Parts: sequence; C-alpha cells; structure tokens
Amino acid sequence: MRVLGVDPGLTRCGVGVVEGVAGRPLTMLGVGVVRTPADADLGSRLVAIEQGVEAWLDEHRPELVAVERVFSQHNVRTVMGTAQASAVAMLCAARRGIPVALHTPSEVKAAVTGSGRADKAQVGAMVTRLLRLDAPPKPADAADALALAICHIWRAPAVNRLQQAHARAQAGAKASARPTSHVPVRKVPR
Repeated sequence: MRVLGVDPGLTRCGVGVVEGVAGRPLTMLGVGVVRTPADADLGSRLVAIEQGVEAWLDEHRPELVAVERVFSQHNVRTVMGTAQASAVAMLCAARRGIPVALHTPSEVKAAVTGSGRADKAQVGAMVTRLLRLDAPPKPADAADALALAICHIWRAPAVNRLQQAHARAQAGAKASARPTSHVPVRKVPR
C-alpha cells in the first residue's frame, strides 16, 4: 500500500509518502513541506497548497491519502487555517477518486510511539527508526506527515476487518428484518 500522509497547515503543510504493509519493513518514497508565505492572502495560500499537493499526487500516485484530523485548539485562527489546508488535501484526493482517511494526532502518536501523548521529538525519532533514515525529517511537519502514513498502513488491516464485520452485521440485521413468505391467518369463528 502506498500512502501520502498530509500534516495540514497554512504556512507549512507536511507531506510524506510511505509504502508497505503492516508487519513488514516500510519504505519512505518522499518527504517534504508545501510552504506558503504568511503575508500572502488566504486564497493564494490555499491555491499554493493545492498545487503542492497535486504535484505530490502526480509524482507518487498514492492509493490513499491520510490526513491529520483537525482538533480543537485554543487558537481559533490556527484551527481555521489547519482545517482549510486539510480540506484542500481532501479535495485534491477526492477529485482523483483516491480514498481519504483521517487520523487524530493522538492516534498517530500512539501508533508510531506507543503513547498518544508523545512529543514531536519522540515522533521524529520513531519515524527515523521505523523508516531506517539517517536523521529525523525536518521540519517536524514533514516527520508528522510520514507518521500519518505509517499510522494508516498499520491500522488499515484492523479498520478494514471492523468495517467488514459491521457490513456483515448490517446485512444480517436487514435479512432478519425482511418479512418471510406471507401465510394467511384464518380467523376461527367463536
């Protein structure tokens, strides 16, 4: 499975491509950051992010895009920018028919380090180790994008099994709710 991880942000949008399957060594195919100038207007920044994400999709042709789920922060302005960058990445993938998975920061940290409360240095160190890199990717947004891709590759088999079990349960519930052949009931006179 080839996954493009996207750590959304307006100034720095981390992107990283990882290939592999759960239980086997993973391979990094690319890592970087799509940057936009903080003094540019919002529309121009979103277009720059779109062009950057599209270039990564063209070059690496991922099977799935894993995006960090936007979570509530104290700074509403930061959350809005993150949400807007996230939406651009999801739009780029959807336009091409590429599935998108959303993972919370704590899910990613737990998958990669074993702790949902790990700091950026711990995530960077584990990404370096898991992908057999010489040094942690810089800036941290790039390492976070790789962590998102790793998280999805590792979690996808379990999530798929859960989705399949849920679909079977739904199908079974619908089948048992269907009326059986209608048998007329005779009224017995009193």
